[in-house]
Amino acid sequence: MKQTFVRRTAAPRSDSRPLVTPLQPSVVYTSDSPDMLDAQYDGDVPGFVYSREGHPNATGLARLIDGLEGAEGGIVVGSGMAAVTATMMGVLQQGDHVIGGNQLYGRSLRMLQEELPRMGVEVSLVDATDAADVARAIRPNTKLMLVEVVSNPTIRVADMSAILQICRDNNVLVAVDNTFTTPRGYRPFDHGADIIIHSVTKLLSGHSDAMLGYVAVRDAELRDRIETVTMTLGLTASPFDCWLAERGLYSFDLRYQRASENARLLADHLAGHPAVKRVLYPTRPDHPDHNRAVDILQDRGGNMLSFEIAGDRAQANAFVRACNNLPFAPTLGDIGTTISHPASSSHRALTPEARAQMGVSEGFFRLSIGVEDIQTLKTELTTGLDTTA
Repeated sequence: MKQTFVRRTAAPRSDSRPLVTPLQPSVVYTSDSPDMLDAQYDGDVPGFVYSREGHPNATGLARLIDGLEGAEGGIVVGSGMAAVTATMMGVLQQGDHVIGGNQLYGRSLRMLQEELPRMGVEVSLVDATDAADVARAIRPNTKLMLVEVVSNPTIRVADMSAILQICRDNNVLVAVDNTFTTPRGYRPFDHGADIIIHSVTKLLSGHSDAMLGYVAVRDAELRDRIETVTMTLGLTASPFDCWLAERGLYSFDLRYQRASENARLLADHLAGHPAVKRVLYPTRPDHPDHNRAVDILQDRGGNMLSFEIAGDRAQANAFVRACNNLPFAPTLGDIGTTISHPASSSHRALTPEARAQMGVSEGFFRLSIGVEDIQTLKTELTTGLDTTA
């Protein structure tokens, strides 16, 4: 009987190359010798060693997102919140002060309000639409500001020009969570930001089947610190999820364009329904930050909109049940339209008073618009709204 070695089977030779990026789930990679392993760790020769420290699918995906953002050396991690965590842990230390927009994504707010203070980091929350509020928050020990260009879920538009100037004048780093806006709406490095964060799970991937995050850093030394944090904390991205996200990313432009046009038309449609108290879409003339939105986004209003109906939880339940062909799910960026209710999902940990201050009532909904036929969406939402009127 022929003796064979375990793990010694060579890959079949092929002079042709696969059209689709291969999925490479290996946790570990072999080297020819200790000298080669040293050279790989020292960066003298390319290659992968252990997937917690990087693997081909993550690196390939990162380079694609780099191209969209005009960045270099982006890092793909296991989720959007892993990207926020890596940024905070890589930049901040005990005694530092961080500023956050007061309408950030709910889990980002919880990190700032609950996790960072117990590590000795001071935190201030500000109205990112008000430059004076940002300026008042600056302290001698302020190290970083985290901001979303368009807030989740209230669709307010930050005063990015003023924020970037204020932080530049005070030697404060600016990290932009660009998930909502995407690189097609706003490219933070083009405007002077220091760090870009994405939940790749959302519109970049686009199919609700891959959970990933991304961080790009302008300064090479700071980038290396953040990458080290991702390795140390084990914020590794799954090769399979990276493979899925790469597949989704190739249709990102098409999905963004169709979904954005649908959102623009649907915002106007919702505004005309008697059951709707208000609609929030950045490029609508009645948006509170309309002029700023047009200046920053031009005509790229994006695929996200929010609206409010009158009533309490009972009316909210009735609306969702009546829209039974639209998934009710606490997510965004899927190829199909989804409905979310921030008071019972992303912002449920906040007090009713805190939610009211943000404008998030029981009748407040966020729509992530997909690529469906626009008339289908209008009909479905009208059916839901008619039950509450």
